[in-house]
Amino acid sequence: MTTSKNLYGVILAGGAGTRFWPLSREMTPKQLLRVFGTESLIWQTIKRILPLIQQDQVCVVSNSKLTEEIRTHLITEKEPFDKVGYLIEPEARNTAPAIGLAAAYLSSVNPDAVMAVLPSDHLIQNPDEFLAVLKHAEKVAEAGYLVTLGLKPNRPETGFGYIKLGSSIDKLGNSYVSYMVDRFVEKPNKETAVSYLESGDYFWNSGMFVFKASTILDEIEHLMPGLHAVLTRFKDISPDEWSSERADQIFSEAEPVSIDYGIMEKSDKVAVIPVDLDWNDVGSLVAIGDFLARDERGNTTAGNIIDIESENSIIYGENRLVATLGLEDMIVIDTHDATLICPKDRAQDVRKIVDILKAKNADEYLVHRTMYRPWGSYTLLEHGPGFKIKIIEVKPGARLSLQMHHHRSEHWVVISGTATVTRGEEVFNVHVNESTFIPPSTVHRLENPGIIPLKIIEVQNGEYLEEDDIIRTEDDYARR
Repeated sequence: MTTSKNLYGVILAGGAGTRFWPLSREMTPKQLLRVFGTESLIWQTIKRILPLIQQDQVCVVSNSKLTEEIRTHLITEKEPFDKVGYLIEPEARNTAPAIGLAAAYLSSVNPDAVMAVLPSDHLIQNPDEFLAVLKHAEKVAEAGYLVTLGLKPNRPETGFGYIKLGSSIDKLGNSYVSYMVDRFVEKPNKETAVSYLESGDYFWNSGMFVFKASTILDEIEHLMPGLHAVLTRFKDISPDEWSSERADQIFSEAEPVSIDYGIMEKSDKVAVIPVDLDWNDVGSLVAIGDFLARDERGNTTAGNIIDIESENSIIYGENRLVATLGLEDMIVIDTHDATLICPKDRAQDVRKIVDILKAKNADEYLVHRTMYRPWGSYTLLEHGPGFKIKIIEVKPGARLSLQMHHHRSEHWVVISGTATVTRGEEVFNVHVNESTFIPPSTVHRLENPGIIPLKIIEVQNGEYLEEDDIIRTEDDYARR
């Protein structure tokens, strides 16, 4: 399949995935999880469109906190995406401002740019069909329509919005038939959802869109003049400055509105392409049961699990033994530092727990105990006032950035492999059962020169121990 010179992939990746806690955290959101295959959801999303869209025509839109995590994640996969571009939202303001920002940027790069706007956390099991739909959608978009993909419902779902088909757009002609949208409808009750399924005129609103950057900007000017005024002011700011204080102030004036409510439900240019895809929006932990195999009792289990006589339940563990007995229609998710137990029909309410954790500024809301980096990983073992203890694992041949901390010292004890340590002007090796000390405000680097993983225990001491106290002077992965 040949790539399109005018088609750009705009991947929306700013969400926190709160309904997927405790697997997801603010700094490791749902789109970075590998629960649904050996690769993450965002990696799968980008990989899926590459036969049609060149990697350097893919743009990930996210917030300033997540962008570096996503970039690091994508360049260290077994098939790295190192040419993907990034747009940093100065502030999370829902999908209309995010898409408007991407449209403003792409229209300045290519006046004929067509945007395929895709969530970063969807599963699609028939990618060839999906690509064929995108190719047709590009043609419809080039004719001046705002295109949305309508998914053929296979059940009376009450958790999705629906799109009712209007008149067909015959003049375009293709193996896919396009229709004007008659109307968007909100999530229905069960009886209404059954009638939608039986009528054949209603399709699920997928949240996937295709339109010319210039077309969506024209509609924003017409239907959301306040947002258009904000985007106009961004013409005086280069994308490199979009994370600046000035950009934050301008973008904060944008009304936080979804693209559906702000544009798609009001525009008279909206077309829908009905399609039958093997699709899952991974909206809650229930999706684990839809993806992984079920046993004869309807249970989905993963990890070190012992279950007796449970039915229709999802039981997921990471390392520890999880034992369950006689559960029915339940979800059990066990991670290193948190365990969730809830009825399956309350899965949508998991975000309420996250709201409480966020209000308490709890670590369990923000990060996992183990965090992955391009060079390896680190696991938090213990922490308290003035100290943190970690295990750091460095891949063979890899090294951390040359860096310095203002507010903490570090003591390293090697427990496996050999460490090459840079400390100020010194460079020396540290072997198993040996240690070294890094004072505050000292430039240093940790490197693994060997062929086996390097593991060290790191003890941090200081008045401030957060990860943003890192001043990098050199970095193999171009991190800031």
